[in-house]
Amino acid sequence: MKRILTVLVVVVFALSAVHCASWSKGVKGGVIGGAGGAVLGGVIGHAAGNTVLGAIIGAAVGGAAGAIIGSYMDKQAAEIQRDIQGAEVQRIGEGIKITFDSGILYDIDKSDLRPLSKTNLASLAKILNKYPDTNILIEGHTDDTGSEEHNMALSKDRAQSVVMYLATNEVSSARFATAGYGETQPIVANDTPEGRQKNRRVDIAIMANDKLKKAAQEKIKSGLIS
Repeated sequence: MKRILTVLVVVVFALSAVHCASWSKGVKGGVIGGAGGAVLGGVIGHAAGNTVLGAIIGAAVGGAAGAIIGSYMDKQAAEIQRDIQGAEVQRIGEGIKITFDSGILYDIDKSDLRPLSKTNLASLAKILNKYPDTNILIEGHTDDTGSEEHNMALSKDRAQSVVMYLATNEVSSARFATAGYGETQPIVANDTPEGRQKNRRVDIAIMANDKLKKAAQEKIKSGLIS
C-alpha cells in the first residue's frame, strides 16, 4: 500500500505541474522526459517495485522530440491493441507496456510456449518489425507459490522463451533485454487464486532506441516541427 501511495503522489505532482490532463499520449511523452524523466523513472520504478514502468519513463527524452516519439508509439500501440489477443496494452510516456497473463503463454510451472501464445507472438513480431527503431525489455514474473529460487529461475526462463520466439520471427536480438524477477514484483496480493494468476505474467516494455531519439531531435533542429 505504501508503494502505491508513493507512486500516486509522484505521478499526480508530475502531471499537475505541467497541466497535461487533456493532452494526447504523444504530447505527454514530450513532457515527461529528458533529465527529469530519468529521475522520475527511477523514483517510480523503485517505489512501485515496477522496473518496466521505471525503464519506460527513464528512457524518455522529453520536449518536442518526445512528442514525436510519442506519436510513433501511439501508432504502434494501436496496432498491438488491435492484433494481439489476451494482452493488456498501455501507452506510458514515450513507451508502450504490454502485459501477458502467463496462463495465456505457458502451462502451469512451465516455460515452453503454448500454441496460441506462439500465434500471438508471431503477430507481435510483425508489428515490432514494422516499427524497428525501438528497444524491447521483456520481464518474467511469478506468484509466491514454490521456492524463491525456483520462481526466479522460472521467470527468467519464461522471459527468455519469449525473446527466442520473437527472434525466430526475425526481430533482431540486438533489440532485446531480458530479466526475471520471480515473486518479487507482485501487482496484487498473492492471497487468492485470482491474485496469484495476475502476478504470473510477462511484461514487455517498448522504448525508443538511440536512432529514433536522434531522428526526433534532428527533426526539431531542422525546423520541421516546433
